[in-house]
Amino acid sequence: MNTEYYDDIIIGGGKAGKTLAPALVADGRRTALIERSLNMIGGGCINIACVPTKTMVASAEVANTLRHSATYGIHTAPPTVDLTAVIQRKRSVVQSMRAMNFNNLHTPLGDNLIIGTARFVAPKTIEVTTAEGTIRFLTAERLFINTGTRPLIPSVPGLKEVGFLTSESIMELEQLPEHLIVLGGGYIGLEFAQMFRRFGARVTVIGQSQQILKKQDPDIAIATQTLLERDDIDFLLNAKVLRVERAGNDTVLQLQVVDRQISLQGSHLLVAVGRAPTTDTLNLAAAGVATDAGGFIQVNDHLETNVPNIWALGDINGGPQYTHVALDDYRIIKTNLIDGGNRSTRDRLVPSCLFIDPELASVGLTETEARQQGYAIRVAKLDASAITRAKTLGQTDGLLKAILDTETGLILGCSLLCHAAGEVISTVQMVMQARMPYTVLRDGVLTHPTMTEGLNMLFSRL
Repeated sequence: MNTEYYDDIIIGGGKAGKTLAPALVADGRRTALIERSLNMIGGGCINIACVPTKTMVASAEVANTLRHSATYGIHTAPPTVDLTAVIQRKRSVVQSMRAMNFNNLHTPLGDNLIIGTARFVAPKTIEVTTAEGTIRFLTAERLFINTGTRPLIPSVPGLKEVGFLTSESIMELEQLPEHLIVLGGGYIGLEFAQMFRRFGARVTVIGQSQQILKKQDPDIAIATQTLLERDDIDFLLNAKVLRVERAGNDTVLQLQVVDRQISLQGSHLLVAVGRAPTTDTLNLAAAGVATDAGGFIQVNDHLETNVPNIWALGDINGGPQYTHVALDDYRIIKTNLIDGGNRSTRDRLVPSCLFIDPELASVGLTETEARQQGYAIRVAKLDASAITRAKTLGQTDGLLKAILDTETGLILGCSLLCHAAGEVISTVQMVMQARMPYTVLRDGVLTHPTMTEGLNMLFSRL
């Protein structure tokens, strides 16, 4: 066995891995990065997740704006959605970013950017089946696993036989569904639900829990569902799929909804119930790397696995599945291994954003979580319709909510369901990270009229 020796090997070129590789090379380390496909250069965010979905969300928002242009005094013909053109625009954006990422990796790595599938054959040795079909064996002093996740497919009788769409395949669908059934009431399902409703499809969302967005407080979840229902999206909650069947060209779901059984028929079924770790092909047992019951690699707060000198970064380690978290994982590794520092995931404040319209952005604790953790809290709420900028934009749907520690006046958490929430939440996050009291936002001189000015009003409600 002819083994090639490296200082560092990165398996998977997602946000953490692709950012780490050039930094290791610059530190004088002989580094290899293995990516399974040229079509995945840059990782999941660019190719199958954040970038393509938000590109299509933008198209859906344009269609919706045109459809309601008369509200703004602009009269146009009803929009016609060319889904093929939407897909082509999405592909163009992805391809341009993939090319940029290839250049950013190939320039420092050269031939050490390896396209192929990796699996462990020993604790520090991996076997790579290259895109050309050759077998290479690589070993290194340090290894970093960054292989990400894939759509989770539940075990439902008839599902695989009948066929379904995932968050990846639906973005290549060039014909509009007549009736799209979305299985899953989380971030992925809701973004596609609103997107395809605005493209013109009838949409029904099936949720197994009592509410959509089960990690949110009920008032935020209900407000979100209400605005989606205004888009004529139907919801069936507390529903369990008993089996999936085919009726001609349609898909039929047999459902248990509370105490009754019903049938739901649609032209297309999107399965969006979560993400599964891409660990099953890595043969982690050969390396002795431990995983949890769901297959995610277990790490400590320095992202170290149970095996010395093997780290797991990004979605694969079971942390929050966001690109900005993967980027911070890179920062932790760089700080600790290159810069001589001591950085960890402890007390990491992670924001999130659901890219529906209006957006739902959150950071910190929910009211439910704060009470469960024993805090004495105060709660501030504000209807988005109270914000001047929201009125001028005609974007008055939504609810803003903040949770405060009564004793210290510190903000424990915040959820913003409003226009530009993904941008406004960063202001709240900065105040929380600086451990400044809520009065900084209550009394700060914020530009008028902006959505951020709504924070003045929200915290004045206390």
